[in-house]
Amino acid sequence: MHPQRERLHNELHARPSIYFDEPATLHHYALLDEAGACEAVLARLVERTGAPPPADAVQQILEVEGLTLKWERHTEFLTLTLLAPREPEETAWPLPPPLLEALVAGHEDQLIGVTQVLVASAHRWAGSAAAYGLRDPAGSRVGDGDAIVWSDFRLTEQGINRLLLVNQGLDAFRLGRMTRRLLEIETYRMMASLALPLAKELERELQVHEQELGELSERNAEGQAESSRPLLAALSSLSARLERSGARSRRRFSATEAYARIVFTRIEELRESRVGDSPGLGTFILRRFRPTVHFCASIHRRQQDLAESVARLNDLLRTRAQVEIEEQNAAMLASLNERTSSQLKIQKAVEGLSIIVISYYLFSLFKLGLQSLDALGVSIVPAVAAAVLGPLGLGIIGVLAWRIRRVKQH
Repeated sequence: MHPQRERLHNELHARPSIYFDEPATLHHYALLDEAGACEAVLARLVERTGAPPPADAVQQILEVEGLTLKWERHTEFLTLTLLAPREPEETAWPLPPPLLEALVAGHEDQLIGVTQVLVASAHRWAGSAAAYGLRDPAGSRVGDGDAIVWSDFRLTEQGINRLLLVNQGLDAFRLGRMTRRLLEIETYRMMASLALPLAKELERELQVHEQELGELSERNAEGQAESSRPLLAALSSLSARLERSGARSRRRFSATEAYARIVFTRIEELRESRVGDSPGLGTFILRRFRPTVHFCASIHRRQQDLAESVARLNDLLRTRAQVEIEEQNAAMLASLNERTSSQLKIQKAVEGLSIIVISYYLFSLFKLGLQSLDALGVSIVPAVAAAVLGPLGLGIIGVLAWRIRRVKQH
């Protein structure tokens, strides 16, 4: 079998759930893939188990120190889920086992989410969420009424978000899938919310950019006498800043959209129904989570719309600059035509003067020649001389004028 075919087919089984029976406690850590956190955690896990993960593995379920541990590698984060069975006399919310603390030691700043799910049996739980220290909790029947989930979504002093799941009819398979959905909702909700600080920062920047674009648009509309070069320089600077902020946020906003879709899908898969007067779990999350997603999406759209507006104004200014250049070229051509016309007039005047000078010298030469003949005793009748030399002089002058024009044409 081709290795690629096998690998692609096995993607169906790439991320199985942990199957278990209640009572139990699940401790779930999500770490951002920053500062080498994921590699360090996996390296420590290999040291404790002595078994390196399989090649190209994205998840693995291990038995470590008598506990079931599952790690999952994602694009931007790593999750650790530790299953610890509970004894009846055990405290309701036990502290995370030392194993997890040891694995993430030194990378606490990369923890994006810490969730604890307490799974209790329907006939053994305390009977109310308040007995577990949950204040004003949200709760829902999930899995078509086979379980009840409670949470007040308040972090403890240790930064842990607590969920109570009361099993009323889920088998080990469905219980594992249900807890997985709950953990994924919390993890992906936090990952989607990573864009919120960036969106708030960009909102302030976009207000400045939009005001600057409005001023440039006014200058372009009203200041037609103003050169387009200063406007183009200012617009290029604005476009560069927008492109920089877009490159910084585009990936984060796209990830937020993808994570939010997973959260919405997982909430639908819970198949909720209400429990008494308490707000539903999914309703509570969506009512507070959707505005975050919509705010990030609106900032992303504002960013794109502003970039398109800058591009349109840039096209207008470039068109205006092109028109100005064409007008300058037309003015230069007109100036060249005027200069050429002046040069032609001067040249014609020079040609006329040249012909006059040449004619003067020719007739002067004829006159000197006639005087010389008269001094030699040759009698010349003036009328005859004029009849002969006049046409000859005019012919010579005509030939000279024709040659000058021919040279000019070539």
